[in-house]
Amino acid sequence: MTGRVVLIGAGPGDPELITVKGARALGEADVVIFDRLVAPALLDLCRPDTQRLYVGKEPGQAAVPQERICSLLVEHAMSGRVVARLKGGDPMVFGRGGEELLACARAGVSCEVIPGITSAVAAPAAAGIPVTHRGSARSFAVVTASTAGTAHAPDAVDLGRVATAVDTLVLLMAAGKLEATCRALIAAGRPSDEPAAIIQWATTPEERSVIATLDELPVLATAAGIGPPATLVVGAVAAIPAETAAIAAPLAKGEPRSGRQGRHSRSSKL
Repeated sequence: MTGRVVLIGAGPGDPELITVKGARALGEADVVIFDRLVAPALLDLCRPDTQRLYVGKEPGQAAVPQERICSLLVEHAMSGRVVARLKGGDPMVFGRGGEELLACARAGVSCEVIPGITSAVAAPAAAGIPVTHRGSARSFAVVTASTAGTAHAPDAVDLGRVATAVDTLVLLMAAGKLEATCRALIAAGRPSDEPAAIIQWATTPEERSVIATLDELPVLATAAGIGPPATLVVGAVAAIPAETAAIAAPLAKGEPRSGRQGRHSRSSKL
């Protein structure tokens, strides 16, 4: 009997942000193969007899090769089991979900994709930053900072090509190369005084963020102890949390408000 594979997006960190369909699929799985950034609470949605296999990629440590992960999916499905592949964010946004989908197709294994909320939009939103905003940001791009400027990597990102092509630039996995990335963006044409933000552990109780200019951000982020996992947002929209805070401040003091009230940002602005 041939089983099946379900690629499930776990969302950006808060376990409540998984979709209803994704949660239901976890409860039906015989095996769950999960990554490092998956909220541990999501594993409680599995049956007690569900086999749990961790294949997370730890910073600075040897990771389970992607080829082996694909083999595990196929092997368990071919044995007649329902396999849940649980990934942080969305499996198709820098989650290598396409590789796993193709591996299942080549083996004749049925594979369903259940999308998740990607941190590319959830991390900025959690910090009070919209990636688009009428009048200042009509476009955005999402790239990975982990291979930015790495010419020999198979998925290398040419920051010079994308830096000025959009209003808002979102870079995932940015903490480890923050200074080099900010410098490369400035060299490629982004203004050094442009607003920028870095958000760590978005949507979780450990969420922290720093908002500054693109030039100042690396120093301030280091001083604040920002590390992985973190998302970098560059563009005029990164200044919106300061605007909402300014609107909300009189309300906190009981003063009359002028204009519309904005939401409070959970950012730590330096």
